[in-house]
Amino acid sequence: MIRYALKRLLLVVPTLVLVSLFVFGIIRAIPGDVVDMMLEQFQYGKDAAELRAKLGLDRPLLEQYLVWVKRLLAGDLGQSLWTNRPAAQDIAARFPVTVTLSLLSILISLLVALPVGILAALRQDTAGDYTARSFAIGALSIPNFWLATLIVVLPSFYFNWAPPIGNFVALGQDPLGSLAQFVLPAICLGITQAGVILRMTRGMMLEVLRQDYVRTAWAKGLGSRVVVLRHALRNAMIPIVTVIGGQMPFYVGGSIVMEHIFGLPGLGSFVLEAISRRDYPVIQAVNLFVALLVILSNLLVDVSYGALDPRVRQHE
Repeated sequence: MIRYALKRLLLVVPTLVLVSLFVFGIIRAIPGDVVDMMLEQFQYGKDAAELRAKLGLDRPLLEQYLVWVKRLLAGDLGQSLWTNRPAAQDIAARFPVTVTLSLLSILISLLVALPVGILAALRQDTAGDYTARSFAIGALSIPNFWLATLIVVLPSFYFNWAPPIGNFVALGQDPLGSLAQFVLPAICLGITQAGVILRMTRGMMLEVLRQDYVRTAWAKGLGSRVVVLRHALRNAMIPIVTVIGGQMPFYVGGSIVMEHIFGLPGLGSFVLEAISRRDYPVIQAVNLFVALLVILSNLLVDVSYGALDPRVRQHE
């Protein structure tokens, strides 16, 4: 099992190298020059060449990239061009908001998709099955930002009520109040991502329920709960876990959008502000950090295969 995990951990290095190259190059293709934007603010000076040299932007792109990588290897994510504040400091302060929203969204997706998918498979071609399949298609079709916008706008228009936006409560101040402000954005993100998991759960359960060992379990008189949860669901979980791992970028990316709509001070508002200001070091740091999170979550998914299927451990 350790060897299995180490082999996948080695793949993290080339993936991060490719991500760093992509992030470094793509943000410099964004129209607009950070130096011109900073010159509009008189406190940053008036000489473009002097400011560009001060920020290190007068060097060739390859040299800028190598300097950035050298600092990364030393544990330095860089400093904001505008405030000179370390990017790692802001990421550490905002990361708990993003990870809380992402985890709650995943939890809502699983609480909706797994039970409904199992029931749809057990009641194939019934009204409940058709309803579940229609819900899955609807969830796949609705953009999460559109649903979030409706939740913000419609209640305020028809009921003169709107979710609290911009009044963030820290977990240490009021735990229940802090978690409550994540409920609506987590529902918007979790429901829209539940469709894929629901369809996969239903399809895999249908396939497993037709297997001979499941029929034998029914014939032996085992209870429905034992047959479905212990025999069928566990063997159907590997493709489902794979789908969940593949959706991690959507949960993290969706969290950034939800944070912006609901006014949560997470990585979303931070990186959007950095993009609008062309703050290259901050954009690079946040994107690389998010990429690392996604890679590690997929590594966790790979390792979980060994716990779900002993044949994986034996093969390794």
